[in-house]
Amino acid sequence: MAANHKQMIERLLEGIDSRNIAVMDELFHEDALMDWPQFGERVRGGENRRNVYQRIPTLPKVAPRRIFGSGELWVAEALLDYDGSKYNAIFVFEFRDGKIARETGYWATPSEPAAWRAQWVERL
Repeated sequence: MAANHKQMIERLLEGIDSRNIAVMDELFHEDALMDWPQFGERVRGGENRRNVYQRIPTLPKVAPRRIFGSGELWVAEALLDYDGSKYNAIFVFEFRDGKIARETGYWATPSEPAAWRAQWVERL
């Protein structure tokens, strides 16, 4: 099942990257939740998810970094590019009965590192 969960997340990220949001309907439970804590929002259920994603002005290009997890809890790290505006993103996926039951997404804009710590860190 673990490989299947990873493949499902890969398929989701590829679908968003290619602007194929219909893939979400096959991967998410109809009653799935999508939580966006930094906005204080929750998208409840398939109808609301479809309405939100059909109206997003621009879907990002998605560059996955890594996907890992076990059992019913998985995490994906990715770089999202919204027409030049880039965000580092973390998505936490909770599965139930072979589909995504909950996705929690966090986005952060890249920023310049502090010069004072340059001698002790590696630049990615």
